[in-house]
Amino acid sequence: MVQIVVAISSSEVISTKRIIFLAYESFFCFLLTHGFRTYMNSNRWLSLSMPRLLPRLFSAIIVMAVAMYFLRIPLSVPLGLFNKSLVFDLNNILGLSLVYSFFFFTWSIVYFTYNYFERYNKSLKLEASVKEIELSNLKSQLNPHFIFNALNSIRALVDENPDKAKMAINQLSNILRNTLVTEKKGLTKFGDELKVVRDYLGLESIRFEERLKTDFDIDPASKNFLVPPLMVQTLVENGVKHGISKLTEGGVIQLKTKVERGKLSIRIRNSGQYHATNGHKRRGGLGLVNTSQRLKLLYGDGAYFAISNEKDNFVLTEIIIPPIQYESVDN
Repeated sequence: MVQIVVAISSSEVISTKRIIFLAYESFFCFLLTHGFRTYMNSNRWLSLSMPRLLPRLFSAIIVMAVAMYFLRIPLSVPLGLFNKSLVFDLNNILGLSLVYSFFFFTWSIVYFTYNYFERYNKSLKLEASVKEIELSNLKSQLNPHFIFNALNSIRALVDENPDKAKMAINQLSNILRNTLVTEKKGLTKFGDELKVVRDYLGLESIRFEERLKTDFDIDPASKNFLVPPLMVQTLVENGVKHGISKLTEGGVIQLKTKVERGKLSIRIRNSGQYHATNGHKRRGGLGLVNTSQRLKLLYGDGAYFAISNEKDNFVLTEIIIPPIQYESVDN
């Protein structure tokens, strides 16, 4: 086909017989590559490693090139283009077979390149689907965990102080309302997450009374930063449940945020001790594992998450997250 176009564009005189012959060649090139593609797919050549693929590929190209050379002969006879001395000349066979090898080699490069990117795109879509499913599963685990603890807090107040119980129910309804809104999102603004944290601590302060103190130091720039929904609330809840609730005198929850170099730093300090030797089982269990997995799925190695004990009987939970790379947080 290229030869026909080049010949016509260069004003070269080309006969009808020559055009028919070249069209015949292109048709059989199409049939050969189509058959070769079918053969490769049936034998899964696209899954082979380079050392195993290349010998097979070069051998197939040579076979197709030689076959193409001899497939030209049946039509060259009726068109009057057949010359026995030229057709069966070894140099002519090798020369034209080399030309056909170049054509088939070029076709192979295009075909394998196309399939490589096609499979790569499919793998990315599959990976994204798997991550979306995993994130949905993680979020579905968080809500029952949170609701169970919140209802336990309210249950303790119903008989002792009905008025405070009503207040707690109002705070819980605010939390659940925010939860339902953020449930459909992969990420939420930190400002909205902060409201949930404040409502949660307000709920818990009714139960713990003077035993629970709170301290907030929030960078205004952090409020529009995107974070996983209920992540901060879960970590604060762990601090209350596994730290402050274990102390007779109670303690303090401190939440501090800072935006530096485009990254959001979240530091949660709570009274108590973190037992690293039995970490996830002793303190927070699902919550800590969940947080680690969500950060890994959303940010890969770009996020930082660590828990450590401080000398003044405090536990520090620190998270550093980069700006999300997704175009839409709803996806």
